[in-house]
Amino acid sequence: MELGKAKILVVDDTKMNIEVLEGILSKNYEVCVALNGKKALILAEKVKPDLILLDVMMPEMDGYETLRQMRAKGLVENTPVIFLTAKADDESQQMGLDLGAVDYISKPFNPELVNLRIKNQLEFKHQRDNLQDIVDERTVDLRKTLDVMLTTLGSLAEHRDTDTGEHIKRTQVLVRMLAEKLRYHPRFAEFIPNQEYIDYYADAAPLHDIGKVGIPDEILHKPGRLDPDEREKMSEHPQIGYDVLMRASRELGERPLIKIAADITLYHHERWDGLGYPTRKVGDDIPVGARLMAVADVYDALVSRRPYKEPFPHEVAVAEIAKGKGTQFDPDVVDAFMDIESQLPSIYEKFSDAK
Repeated sequence: MELGKAKILVVDDTKMNIEVLEGILSKNYEVCVALNGKKALILAEKVKPDLILLDVMMPEMDGYETLRQMRAKGLVENTPVIFLTAKADDESQQMGLDLGAVDYISKPFNPELVNLRIKNQLEFKHQRDNLQDIVDERTVDLRKTLDVMLTTLGSLAEHRDTDTGEHIKRTQVLVRMLAEKLRYHPRFAEFIPNQEYIDYYADAAPLHDIGKVGIPDEILHKPGRLDPDEREKMSEHPQIGYDVLMRASRELGERPLIKIAADITLYHHERWDGLGYPTRKVGDDIPVGARLMAVADVYDALVSRRPYKEPFPHEVAVAEIAKGKGTQFDPDVVDAFMDIESQLPSIYEKFSDAK
């Protein structure tokens, strides 16, 4: 924001005061005027001023009520408001400051003080906005760094297994798509309340098999089917991964991302009907992230090549997911999968194991 082009909304029911302020400000700023609180609400939304000068004593709706309504409508979250008043008592000023005003200008107006107070507040706003831009940029950088670190950590388990690193990328994309599809579903809205939580589920997905780092190589690399003892040993990997992530949680404190990652890791082999492992949880007792991951993991396993099998065609894999509705998988997650399944072949071309 260039200070010389800043937009000032002046709200005062006295035309003489308006004219005085226009004379003081019009050289340096773009000035909009409102003669009452109702008009000020309309202009604040339409013009999006950089600063508001708001008279306290106005009929029908005084300055305090005008500011309350502006704040309730989200019109002044980043906009400094300076009250104009002939009342200089402490109680009045305290009321205005409590409502979020940044300063007071007393009547009659001193042109030099008016310009100085406005200039100071606009410079402060400019600095604050720039700082917020820097914070937002750093937040994006941290999110990218975290995503790479989690994906890399998840790849440690994949590199020890016969799966490829592309498996975690594909399942991550699929988990994100399912979370986005279910965000507004009544059963899932509580658990996927906003975009941040969609990111949590996607960011956590690469860690679902991190517990495989604790499984012996001769089991992970076995080209054929596992015998009962080997399957039992392999079934320990969800608990191993969960324990690792919960230790991290104790170090870092309660963080939604780590809790979601731990739940996905422990429960993604559970079944809707309670016949999964390791805890035999049933239905809605299985955390949402694990239910999303279960569908993504099984679909990816079906369409991927393994030492003991060739990849199934997409249509066959989709039919297998549909067959598991209400038994292996949450029915609503399967419905969400069916809504997006036609997009998967083209997405999977980008993450082919052959690349």
